[in-house]
Amino acid sequence: MSSTPVLRLSGISKRFGPLRANDAISFELKRGEVIALLGENGAGKTTLMNILFGHYVADEGTVEAFGTPLPPGDPRAALNAGIGMVHQHFTLADNMTVQENIALGTQSLWSPRLDRSAARRRIEELSADFGLAVDPAATVATLSVGERQRVEILKALYRDARILILDEPTAVLTPAETEALFRTLKLLVAKGLSIIFISHKLQEVMAVSDRVLVLRAGKLVGERETASTDRRELAALMVGQEVKPAEVNPARLGAPLLTLDRVSTAPHNGAGLADVSLTLTAGEITGLAGVSGNGQAALAALLSGIRRPTGGRISIADREVTDWSPRAALAHGIARIPEDRHAVGTIGDMSVTENVIAEHYGSPRFSRMGFLNWKAARRFAEKIIADYDVKCPSPEARIRLLSGGNMQKLILGRALDPDPAVILASQPTRGLDVGAVAYVHRMLLAARDRGAAILLISEDLEEILALSDRITVMSAGHLSAPSARGERSIRELGELMAGHSGEHSDHAA
Repeated sequence: MSSTPVLRLSGISKRFGPLRANDAISFELKRGEVIALLGENGAGKTTLMNILFGHYVADEGTVEAFGTPLPPGDPRAALNAGIGMVHQHFTLADNMTVQENIALGTQSLWSPRLDRSAARRRIEELSADFGLAVDPAATVATLSVGERQRVEILKALYRDARILILDEPTAVLTPAETEALFRTLKLLVAKGLSIIFISHKLQEVMAVSDRVLVLRAGKLVGERETASTDRRELAALMVGQEVKPAEVNPARLGAPLLTLDRVSTAPHNGAGLADVSLTLTAGEITGLAGVSGNGQAALAALLSGIRRPTGGRISIADREVTDWSPRAALAHGIARIPEDRHAVGTIGDMSVTENVIAEHYGSPRFSRMGFLNWKAARRFAEKIIADYDVKCPSPEARIRLLSGGNMQKLILGRALDPDPAVILASQPTRGLDVGAVAYVHRMLLAARDRGAAILLISEDLEEILALSDRITVMSAGHLSAPSARGERSIRELGELMAGHSGEHSDHAA
């Protein structure tokens, strides 16, 4: 590692009205160094990266790359300076090849036709140098999640990136894919690249970084050499106090509340269900692991009533249900925490109050003779805000103004109040900081202990292993045989997620 800074941020401040998103933040990144950037949701990490890339203009402060000041508000200047970023949600064109995605935008519209042979050779050289195996001729739609991430990294390297920013890079990867990514990062660093690693997974931060920077409420509140700190100290720096994991009591099982018997569905955001059987029991959390696109979205859509089965039977408390719809699902006491809180869970330009009653507005609690009871709706919103510690200006505030963690708390309150019989929790802590994760976990465990049957769909195996009483894995629309907590290792579950074990029982009773 060289002592010469390749990136210097000095006194960066940014305000949005009365909110101070960044408050005089300064740090340096050295050649061949990996810095981890930690912070709660709303701590200012995204704002800081947007200033670095020229998407936002800082109110105060400067950014220098390789000793040269970057002009504010100029993303092209950041790219030309050798700064690349791999976003958590990939920005690839599914109908184009790997080579086309990587080379897209690297030539002027007035330039002669792209030299495809030269482009392919360069991609193959980069793939070999950094262990990023991918077929340049493959269509992106055919690639696994891990392969798509390799394409995103190759895009940055193809543009001669010397500083690489990775935003939640392991959020949708299997354990094996995560290990492969870390091997690639070591090769990148050995070649002299510098990396900013943004993650909420403290074990990964400890494994991959040289230094850790912690933001809280827009300020840089801590800087630690990774070798001289631990996960407990970093978590406390993030939230301002010690974070204790949720306590898991032994499950007290009740009766089966929802049963799928050899159910199949059409594809939904990936694979459909293929002859799947599943039983959700009162007082139990069933953990469902799997790589995105393997049928979890289809199962979530089915249980929410958004999709109907093309075969098989759905039973609620041992009674078959034939007229299946979102209204029927709600009437049978099924509550949902959707995977995407922005696109599906909330309507950004509607108020907090309107969002918290969005799935209940037809109930007698909030409706009289066809008219909404806004007083009751506001009281409910105020109750959720108080009970779930939501940091919110008022019940009339537009929900898009809230941080991801506070938005998730509102969705959680909407789903859990009043006590539902069955809870569909799909990626309930994705993108949340360690404090918000612990809070969501405690709420789900409390609902289980009250007798709810919970299906926890998550790509975070640590979460699955920590909360689930039973664990099953979905791959290509099939379910593995269920196992008790602790019966399978993370590596064994990862193999099932990748579809390598050949084990499919399609029954999780």
